[in-house]
Amino acid sequence: MHSADGDSVVVTAQDDATALILTIEIEMSATGLIRIRHRLTNQGEAPYELERLSACLPVADSAAEILDLTGRHALERVPVRVPFEAGTRLRESRHGRPGADAAFVTVTGEAGFSFRRGQVWGVHLGWSGNQRSWAECLPTGERMLGSGELLLPGEVRLAAGGAYQTPWMYAAYGEAGMDSMSARFHSHARALSHIAERARPITFNSWEAMSFDMDERRLLELAERAASVGVERFVIDDGWFGGRRDDRSSLGDWVVSPDLFPRGLGDVARRTHELGMELGIWFEPEMINLDSDLARAHPDWLLRLPDRIPVSIRHQQVLDLTNQDAWEWIFEAMSAIIADLGVGYVKWDHNRDLIDAGRGESRVPAVHEQTLAFYALLDALRSRFPDLAIESCASGGARIDLGVLERCDRFWASDTVDPLDRQLIQQWTALVMPPEILGAHVGATVAGSTRRRHRLNFRAGTALLGDFGIEWDLTEASEAELRELRQWVDLYRRHRRLLREGTVVRGDMPPALALSGRVSPDTTEALYVLASLDSNPEYSTGRLRLEGLDPESVYRVVVEPPAQGESDYLLRPEWIESGGIQMTGRALALIGVEGPTLWPEEVAVIHCERIGPATETP
Repeated sequence: MHSADGDSVVVTAQDDATALILTIEIEMSATGLIRIRHRLTNQGEAPYELERLSACLPVADSAAEILDLTGRHALERVPVRVPFEAGTRLRESRHGRPGADAAFVTVTGEAGFSFRRGQVWGVHLGWSGNQRSWAECLPTGERMLGSGELLLPGEVRLAAGGAYQTPWMYAAYGEAGMDSMSARFHSHARALSHIAERARPITFNSWEAMSFDMDERRLLELAERAASVGVERFVIDDGWFGGRRDDRSSLGDWVVSPDLFPRGLGDVARRTHELGMELGIWFEPEMINLDSDLARAHPDWLLRLPDRIPVSIRHQQVLDLTNQDAWEWIFEAMSAIIADLGVGYVKWDHNRDLIDAGRGESRVPAVHEQTLAFYALLDALRSRFPDLAIESCASGGARIDLGVLERCDRFWASDTVDPLDRQLIQQWTALVMPPEILGAHVGATVAGSTRRRHRLNFRAGTALLGDFGIEWDLTEASEAELRELRQWVDLYRRHRRLLREGTVVRGDMPPALALSGRVSPDTTEALYVLASLDSNPEYSTGRLRLEGLDPESVYRVVVEPPAQGESDYLLRPEWIESGGIQMTGRALALIGVEGPTLWPEEVAVIHCERIGPATETP
């Protein structure tokens, strides 16, 4: 049996022998994104244990290669490309979250497909727990892509009348490379009401500036300096609560540290608001340290089997959110801080895998139920505080998916702010997520995660490609650095709407270069960031094709200060020296302009503005 309603179809199948009913929902958005989910209902009297229920879709015979992603902490979203051959390429995540090494999206396409060329097909699972995805070439020749929740033994046992619903699997086709596929994912995310309506303030986060070395004087000093360069949101990261002096204690004790802040955080909150900034604060609600008042008072609130404690990761355990008492305690503790301090933004962290995640005497794995309880906690906070913005962070980018995006506003793409690594992390995360929801911060001259040194041009130009922010001890910045930083803040502000709404255009570039652009929906303007990632064997960056513009319009093309390049050893192209060039959108896409001369690890920002139709200009 099936029913159709506009752009959706519901198919119902019944198996009388097993008394099972399977309902399949298929929806297609106006932009061509498909999503599918299944619901299995047990109408029999005996319980039914479900091992797996997934969705899959066929792709064309021309699909010859597979691209998915892997990675590690502080280097997420590394692409892997393999031939699409007989058999199955299976990727599984058993972290209790997608994980830094998650496939994230499984893409297949014609041989040699790229960002701008070739037909492609991709699937992504909107689920924040264990998952599996695969690409399979059947003996009959059909090629399939699929994904679903990875259920641990005994996790879903359907009693009489019970039902299990799969997460949504999202699928997109791209007629002209991965950019055309990504556009469908991006349109879906941008259409979510809380994403479409949410402001994108410039964020300062305290972590890289001070780590656990926190006190009121330093916070106030950083807030003053941040406001002076144009910051609009000031976030107090880990270290403000309980006896927290390192990562060994106090998770779960969500009260302001009386030792560090004898008068509380009220003065910091008030001054932040006086400076015209929104206040943000860090929580890790799903975790608990054994060395905490909460663990000592409620050892039964740990997610554990009765006869052992799971191995510690980062000195922490998991708080059992399937325990209603624990869930309510965390909800009220977070609510009290948010209300008392006037918090407008929460950085929500999750810093360990769910290992040995059994629960109670039943010894049944609890990852599925824990994930649903996490969703419920997010939903409850958003209901109580409708204006609250939430950033999803999980050891950086270990929990980024369209399921949690329905409940959060921003992702922390990685715990590294090293711009060289961030160039690639942000580029590949944007296969599914629009870049403006990926937190991207200007770090210190020496990156904490890699110890590499980078000029401000490269750090800020990389942050410009995401949800722009700063994570740098500005009290140690020179006046010259602060002046340049203000210029980058001004550049972001001038183009904030374009960066937020523009169609993503990624250039197919040689390995030493990266090109990422945003073209306005009406194609009246565009902003492209060209990054030199390494030494180039040629002096020039070559012809730079700026795609995505209206071919029948003429554009004025200029390089934006302060991102004009620092090289005084080689001459810049004449069109840059003379203040710009006028070309049609067709010529910019097919012929391009002579690329700016860049040092290794440097960026140039190129702005294109429509000045009229092609017929009006010789």
